[in-house]
Parts: sequence; C-alpha cells; structure tokens
Amino acid sequence: MATARELMTSPAKCVNEQDSIQLAAQLMKDLDVGMLPICGKDNRLAGTITDRDIVLNCVADGVVTSSTKVADYAQGKPVTIGADDSIEEAISTMQQHQVRRLPVIDGHKLVGMLAQADIARYSDENDTGHLVSGVSEP
Repeated sequence: MATARELMTSPAKCVNEQDSIQLAAQLMKDLDVGMLPICGKDNRLAGTITDRDIVLNCVADGVVTSSTKVADYAQGKPVTIGADDSIEEAISTMQQHQVRRLPVIDGHKLVGMLAQADIARYSDENDTGHLVSGVSEP
C-alpha cells in the first residue's frame, strides 16, 4: 500500500510564528488550502492554523488580523504522520484525532501535507467513505 510521501502535497508552505493572521489568510487563499503549518525559528513544525481558526477565533471576535501574530492563535502540538508511514496509518491517525489534514514529517523536517482529499483520490469508494465517516464522527 502507498505511503504518506507518495500521496502528500509537497513542498508544504509554512507561515512563521511571527507572521500576521492576515498574511496566513492571504497565503491560504493563494494556495487554495484550509490549513497551514506554522514553523518556528528553528524551521521545525510549531503548530498549525486553519481557516476555521481564523474566522471563528479572530474575525468573529473583531481581532485586527494585520497586527495579530499567527502564534497567538496556533493550535497546540500538531498531529503529524511520518513520510514513510502507510496510508492506513494516516487514515487511523486522522480518525483518532478527528482531523482532515496531516503535516508530513521526515525526522524533524516538514516535507509535505496529506489531506483527506489526497487519500480519497487514491482510494476506492468504500475506503473513502470509511475515512470520511471516521473523521466526521461526533
């Protein structure tokens, strides 16, 4: 079976912890993605931020997105998958943590992003349905 490395989108574009929420939102728009990894000073994965985080936690609260740092709204320790881990492991991780996107790491280096849609393009209808229902459970 395929590995995360084979199906991931690469390279992954990061925002820096000190970048503004507005910059993160613009980058999401430009890349047509719903989540960005956040890289720290050492270029290691420091967290993630989603379009939902921005809308519900920043825009809805009237936060000035041009002067608010990504680090202030980053989700905690990100759930990741190893580059050489199987797609079955990725599916299990997505379901266990109820996430649709996983940063893919090789050692400590971010090498790509694996989304539910990447797996769906690869999998048959039954596997895709199983993934979607497992990630969408309440």
